[in-house]
Amino acid sequence: MKVFCAGLGTETNTFAPMPTSLAAFQERDYYPAGTHPDSVTFAGAPLFVARLQGREAGWTLVDGLVASAQPGGITTRAAYETLRDQILADLRAAMPVDMVLLGLHGAMVADGYDDCEGDILHRVRELVGPDVTVGAELDPHAHLTPLMVEQATVLVLFKEYPHTDIRERAEDLLALCLDAHAGRTRPVAALVDCHMIVPMHTTREPARGFVSRIKALEGRDGILSISAAQGFATGDVPEMGTKVLVYADGDAAAAQTLARALADELIGMREQLMVPYRSVDEALDEALALDGGPVVLADRPDNPGSGAPGDATFVLQRVLERGVSNVALGPLWDPVAARIAFDAGVGAELDLRIGGKVGLLSGDPIDLRCTVLAVKADLVMTGLSGAPAPMGDCVLVQAQGVQIVLTSVRNQAINMDLFTQLGCDLSACKIVVVKSAQHFHASFSKVARHIIYVGGKGVATPDWKTLTYRNIRLPKWPL
Repeated sequence: MKVFCAGLGTETNTFAPMPTSLAAFQERDYYPAGTHPDSVTFAGAPLFVARLQGREAGWTLVDGLVASAQPGGITTRAAYETLRDQILADLRAAMPVDMVLLGLHGAMVADGYDDCEGDILHRVRELVGPDVTVGAELDPHAHLTPLMVEQATVLVLFKEYPHTDIRERAEDLLALCLDAHAGRTRPVAALVDCHMIVPMHTTREPARGFVSRIKALEGRDGILSISAAQGFATGDVPEMGTKVLVYADGDAAAAQTLARALADELIGMREQLMVPYRSVDEALDEALALDGGPVVLADRPDNPGSGAPGDATFVLQRVLERGVSNVALGPLWDPVAARIAFDAGVGAELDLRIGGKVGLLSGDPIDLRCTVLAVKADLVMTGLSGAPAPMGDCVLVQAQGVQIVLTSVRNQAINMDLFTQLGCDLSACKIVVVKSAQHFHASFSKVARHIIYVGGKGVATPDWKTLTYRNIRLPKWPL
């Protein structure tokens, strides 16, 4: 059997001010055909699991391009078309093939393309024809479109948020595609739109119970796979929103009935799924009133994992104005300040202008007299599913009782080792502010006494009613 694998992904915040260029992919995860490492990467998990199984089974496995970029603004047309066409060229050179496995995202938007994943799957299907098995793994923050479903044999979305199951879902995808290719099953899809947009934190109820239930339903009574697409609220495209996708074995009615029932269940719990956000001052008041620490404050509006710059100063400004001390904050993306402090070296005291550089929703830059506590060249944070997440040259500075991690590469806080590699003892802090929406939870919850989610102004604000949507279909609760 001959299997072709490739990947392309980024999460597009259409309200973000920074375009996602070809360089954004090349600087993060960019593996031309045949160069992907033997480890899980965001868009390379299907390739990785196919390698492991294919070696034992004696398959011919052909690697195509695998590339992903940090979430950001709209992808440039040149970047998308260059990367897409390279994957198609790799596939063309590999043909004929029996199976195509892709690692995609589901919420990639480019100039001229509202549905990049649908476009890729359509072009792949045109090349390989109707009889080749085509599968793709997607992020649950996807705009799950009818075109994607029509063109793929099977789509499998991560189930967990934070995304701790990237490898496991790639293994599911491969198993489903192998069964379909061998004729053991005939996947039939049903896609139901919930006409809403909700987050699903699987670290708490009711999302935890819902995901456990859909996993238990898979493999029973002819149900092959169930995925819940949470949607991505800051992607202003027609298909944005929460949806349920069910595959049954040759039984369209069974797939539709279950998808509708699960969608109705999600709709019924939508109020409970919403995250209880606090204003900055409410969050600080609550944290200071709690016994012990650390109390983790998640700075959702400036989450780089949702396309925000990661340089907003709104939380830091209030911490300083209120004289709150014993605080750690990061990562704050400021390549200029990071370079100055890095060059000054450990022990240096210097004036730094920090953050607030990208736009109005980054706040004002803050001028501080800082002491450089630590520097580390080419720091690598542990990322999603253990994949390495380069942060560039990083420094830990301290000012007015606040320790700040400055990074030269933009990313969200995923693992505590972002702080600990720089000698910051989180367990000794009263408050830890992380620029992240939820991916921090898997690691930081190990030391957090309490977790508080912060809302407010920012490129990735959870207050969606403040955004000017032009393209989404309404009604879409809670909008």
